[in-house]
Amino acid sequence: MPFFVPGDDPGSSFPELLRRIGLSDPATAGHGTIDVPHATTCVALTFSDGVVLAGDRRATSGNLISHRSMEKVVEADRYSGVAIAGAAGPAMEMIRLFQLQLEHYEKVEGTTISLEGKANQLSMMVRGNLPAAMQGMVVVPLFAGYDLRREIGRLWAYDVTGGRYEERDFVATGSGSLHASTVIKVGYRPDMDRDAAVNLAAKALWEAADADSATGGPDALRGIYPVIATVTADGWQRLGDDDLATRYATIASEVQAR
Repeated sequence: MPFFVPGDDPGSSFPELLRRIGLSDPATAGHGTIDVPHATTCVALTFSDGVVLAGDRRATSGNLISHRSMEKVVEADRYSGVAIAGAAGPAMEMIRLFQLQLEHYEKVEGTTISLEGKANQLSMMVRGNLPAAMQGMVVVPLFAGYDLRREIGRLWAYDVTGGRYEERDFVATGSGSLHASTVIKVGYRPDMDRDAAVNLAAKALWEAADADSATGGPDALRGIYPVIATVTADGWQRLGDDDLATRYATIASEVQAR
């Protein structure tokens, strides 16, 4: 092993050590930076009867659009859903495994796990992805659902280490989250009905797409619109594209009028 004089120590960084002694980082040798498809902006907010989950459809690899119709908002079970941002492949695998675990628990125990228990389970899965996250394949989901015991909508945000944080009103993740959360912060009211909450989530994604190149806006030419769903006492309900087309036409008219 090489020796370094005081003040010339590369520190605890193994890639830096390899670089200093003239070797390549094996993770990127011969490839440069690996461009993994990444999902971007997702939002969630509570309203009077439950929660809204929304996410755009674009996935990017560096400066390229790798997918235009990725679905980042997915039903976990009847009363909960997950929205993902980060490395697309690991995120989709995590969601499928999460769905399987919830279904397995229900079959074994004869009852569904509590909403907070689901949030804890997802937290452990995010924590399990930490080694991959350290290599750049970060997955940062949002989890939301309707709590049948408390009879309210609840939502959680996560960090890369698996830490889970319950949010009271709304939360956003992904590269366009700053713009989306600002729109929601200005327009949010705790007593909003379902229609108003859906419109606010749609507008938040519109403004995020307008300011963030990695966030996809509504694509009327291809008929591609964000995925927006609500979870209430009646369960998971995803809005249809025809409904979203009408809502986004109204938003476009409002923007044009400004």
